[in-house]
Amino acid sequence: MTTAETDGRSMRERMLAGDLYIAGDPELAEQNAAALDLMAAYNATTVRQGMLRRSLLERLLGAVGEGTEIRPPLYVDYGAHLTVGARCFANFGLVALDVAAITIGDDVQIGPNVQLLTPTHPVEPGPRRDKWEAAEPITIGDNVWLGGGVIVCPGVSIGENTVVGAGAVVIRDLPANVVAVGNPARVVRQLEP
Repeated sequence: MTTAETDGRSMRERMLAGDLYIAGDPELAEQNAAALDLMAAYNATTVRQGMLRRSLLERLLGAVGEGTEIRPPLYVDYGAHLTVGARCFANFGLVALDVAAITIGDDVQIGPNVQLLTPTHPVEPGPRRDKWEAAEPITIGDNVWLGGGVIVCPGVSIGENTVVGAGAVVIRDLPANVVAVGNPARVVRQLEP
């Protein structure tokens, strides 16, 4: 028995604290199944079902600001740990694996097929084989633009007004008011605030 199994916290409490947890825990599996049902209903809506689409999105996500549009398909683990500010736009195929909190500010633009990935896995083979994992939160500041195909890795924060070029892989924090490109993403230009 590991320390993680004996500290008295539920797997959900461990997950949200960023500690090792087992994703197959029955409580987490039920929360994930409920989110997947809402996600499937949301992804089945059409543009002409705007009110239904908005209602499903509000039920699925932790919070969604006024004037925000997320084009289906949207993929989440729990939904409840994803908060999106006002006047945001996410194009088709956003993957937001919200095992830890994902916080998106106001006026954020997200290109197609962007991935926001909070889960981490042990490097050591034993715990990984035993299905332990963890997660680190992601924060996207106000007025950020993530180009198509951007991947944001666990624990990353991106400062306000920053632009991340298409296909970039963001493995460490980016400051405010910059343009970053590449794999790994690197700052190539400063922007006027």
